[in-house]
Amino acid sequence: MGTLTYSDIRNTIEFDDRTLFHLQLILGAKLRHRESFFLSWTEDRAHGSGRSSLWIEASIALRFTYSDNHQCDINREWIEKLSRSSATAQGLYLCAEPNSVAEPSITAGRSSASELAAA
Repeated sequence: MGTLTYSDIRNTIEFDDRTLFHLQLILGAKLRHRESFFLSWTEDRAHGSGRSSLWIEASIALRFTYSDNHQCDINREWIEKLSRSSATAQGLYLCAEPNSVAEPSITAGRSSASELAAA
């Protein structure tokens, strides 16, 4: 599991490395164009199966930390799907990878996702 650190070290969310890598590609592309948007995902059952959202903008520091040192293959279909959702009023919604039966694995890190969304 890798982590997305949002703003400061107390605000972390764990994602599987493959999901985190694809998020990094999309977030980086949008932030290079100075676009601000919501990033939303469904919480796992351990955290109530609700939904969390973060406001992403260029002035807020992001850090991507991976548990494995190899770079994943890019799923272009997933990138396109994530990119299309990021252009909507609801923002980037983290969906399952196409051709995969599993939902993206997300767990709270040092702070719960609900605490992070409120920050």
